[in-house]
Amino acid sequence: MNDSVKGPLPASSKQASSPHVEHAARERSHALSEAEERARSEQAAQRLAAIVESSQDAIVAKDLNGVITNWNQGAERLFGYTADEAVGQPITIVIPEDRLDEEPQILARIRQGERVEHFETIRRRKDGTLVEISLMISPIRNRQGEIVGASKIARDITELKRARERQTLLLREMSHRVKNLFALAGAVITLSTRTARSPEELAEQVRKRLSTLARAHELTLPDLKREQVATPTTLEALLRTIVSPFEDQDAGRITIAGPEVTVGGHAVTSLALLLHELATNAAKYGALSAAAGRLAISWTVQDATLSLSWLEEGSTPAQASAGDGFGTWLIDGTVQGQLQGQITRRWDGNRLTILMSMPLERLVG
Repeated sequence: MNDSVKGPLPASSKQASSPHVEHAARERSHALSEAEERARSEQAAQRLAAIVESSQDAIVAKDLNGVITNWNQGAERLFGYTADEAVGQPITIVIPEDRLDEEPQILARIRQGERVEHFETIRRRKDGTLVEISLMISPIRNRQGEIVGASKIARDITELKRARERQTLLLREMSHRVKNLFALAGAVITLSTRTARSPEELAEQVRKRLSTLARAHELTLPDLKREQVATPTTLEALLRTIVSPFEDQDAGRITIAGPEVTVGGHAVTSLALLLHELATNAAKYGALSAAAGRLAISWTVQDATLSLSWLEEGSTPAQASAGDGFGTWLIDGTVQGQLQGQITRRWDGNRLTILMSMPLERLVG
């Protein structure tokens, strides 16, 4: 009897117990796999939520009716609404009235499964201010692959847009200055030809005028390398430096008169740019381009305000209109913007009068 108990189990007993054991093992393995998968999914979801929440960009989710379902901290910083205030509200709370037509177009593309990338537009903050943003919008799908909403990533591009505008402005100014230099070179040759009695004298006059013109031109550029403020000077000294390339031996062609006014700080560059532009225009197609032309510059000071008169005689309105729009914009922008002043122009026959006024305090810094 003892030998029979210790011997191998009958084949029928193995067959009966083996499927049960294997099934139980498979269930335990399946349950373990599901638990591990859930854990991995939860960890991935937590990581994704942390990434979304800590993003500097505004990340927003909405349903196909345009109702906000998710709102991260980046959206709170960008638009001013908290998540409690935004979730459940229509996305139109951040869309200006003149851009409400964008939302139906975006939703139509999302329903078709399209992505919207790098869409630049304007949105409205809670306080009513506007912000320029770049949008990336993607469809949100459920487990069955059906589109149920959209996710938006919005980035504030205000500074980027300003940088682009500054770059465009600098390129326009560079182009303008290059054109002016060629025109002024021609004007210098014309002026020198009137009084030169030999090729050698003509060459010498042209060299002197161009050298003086270069010194005047340097006043219109800030020292970008050292970022130093220009050396203080006086209005008269500044004017004489600017117009000296266009003076000739005819007495009285250019007159400058006025009380002493100190110019310092960044105003030196601003005022030099303004006066250089006026002198350039006069040399290209104004009074200094004509043999009989005259230029009279005078100024007065009253009630802490500088009033300056730029009077050209000997040119015509047709000649003056030959200037490009950027030069006029540059002059007006300098007077009204940087110098906080006013400027008017008046034509009377062959006489052009430009009147400018600006606070004296703007000329010292």
